[in-house]
Amino acid sequence: MNALSHKGDRYSFSAPDSSLLERIVGKAVEMGASYAEARFHARLGDSALLVNDRIVGGGFNIEEGVAVRVIVDGALGFASTNSIDEESLNRVVEHAVSLARSSARGFRRRVGVSEERLGRAQYSLRVRRDFRDVDLEDKASLVLEYSKSLESRKVGIRAKTFSYSDELEAKVIVTSDGGFIESLIPRISIFYNIAAEHGGMRANKWGHLAGSGGLELVDELGLDSMLKDDIRSLEVNLAEAEPSPKGVMDVVVSPEIVGLALHESIGHPSEADRVLGREAAQAGLSYRMWIKGRIGSELVTVADDPTVPGSYGFYLYDDEAVPARERLLINSGELADLLHSRITAHSLGVQSNGAARAMNYRSEPIVRMSNTYLKPGDMSFEELVEDVKEGVYIKTYMEWNIDEFRLVARYVGLEAYLIKNGRLDRPVRNAVLEIPSESFYSKIDGVGKDLRFYAGICGKGEPPQPLPVWMGGPHVRVRGAKIG
Repeated sequence: MNALSHKGDRYSFSAPDSSLLERIVGKAVEMGASYAEARFHARLGDSALLVNDRIVGGGFNIEEGVAVRVIVDGALGFASTNSIDEESLNRVVEHAVSLARSSARGFRRRVGVSEERLGRAQYSLRVRRDFRDVDLEDKASLVLEYSKSLESRKVGIRAKTFSYSDELEAKVIVTSDGGFIESLIPRISIFYNIAAEHGGMRANKWGHLAGSGGLELVDELGLDSMLKDDIRSLEVNLAEAEPSPKGVMDVVVSPEIVGLALHESIGHPSEADRVLGREAAQAGLSYRMWIKGRIGSELVTVADDPTVPGSYGFYLYDDEAVPARERLLINSGELADLLHSRITAHSLGVQSNGAARAMNYRSEPIVRMSNTYLKPGDMSFEELVEDVKEGVYIKTYMEWNIDEFRLVARYVGLEAYLIKNGRLDRPVRNAVLEIPSESFYSKIDGVGKDLRFYAGICGKGEPPQPLPVWMGGPHVRVRGAKIG
């Protein structure tokens, strides 16, 4: 079956015949491009917004078009259009070639692409409950049931916001050196924010359920249990907790915080374009520009893997037709792979590992994370805690920040507990873990076996390109960390 087969009036898109994309790529080469690629890219789906148990908005979103990227005289040119006819696409090719040729006059560093074994493939995901078969009103009503079910006897729920969205993302990618990919990936996303109050104090907790697949993900990823856990976090913080202790002590950190820490302090610094300085004006630089070798204990192995089934960051080929695979960013404590596009790989004399993605047809592919996680160990949660004489367990967070080089991060706990003599004791409020990246990973001496993923939207680029990702890991134990 063709990967771009689809059904339903609303979810129809106008994919051009692949031979048309091949012709415009050939035209770019005839005009002097040493490399050219054309990408048809469509994103379409339903969305709804719910505030305080009322559906306040919704609609159907669609964007589709073709992007063309070329290299001429060692310079990049990029142009795109939503007019998908041969005449318009020929003009886009001419514009991209003209931009590259003009840019080449002022560039000293020449751009190229790494030589790769590119994919020639068609793929799509099968779903068990296709959101294309369900009206938007019914999808919004499904989320509304969860919103109305929220209750607490300990705190007052003052506001709750839910957003539902689904998306069908279709791509056809053709490159001048033989790459050809057709893909169709469905995704759903439910984002929520809950604000609560007790005794004059307020706190809020947001959550995000998302993955690649159909409506079956609502049950499989456990929206009901996520909401109950987050209400519990608010109750603990507002109605039960006492002030957190301060000082140097052992800390057990949950998968939620581990995943966030990895994404921000391992994933972003491992993006090769950031290491090369391209992101300096938008999102900072990377400590990997000068730090080499060991950064963590031997228990720390961090992977970024787009092929995780059902994941929010799932794909099998990137937007340069390079096959996706697992990338080890840290291997037994040692800094390992960078995330690469074909362009950054060429700059550093290595091979691409399939990390180039674009948000839509208006955006060029840049180096991006997919699903970043800490490889699980063999310890139970009880074993991680039982060896702690005095410390803190941080289960959920409500605030975080990190410096532009990704060297020092700060995580403020929402639900946290004192650990005394190997047991969880009373809940504590506002436990703050502020720690350098090297110190955090080098002080990990226990890694749990309970791997869990969390959905996120990763922002990067200028203009910004938000893209779907997962991040996660198991519980870990960090020795001698500073709690503020």
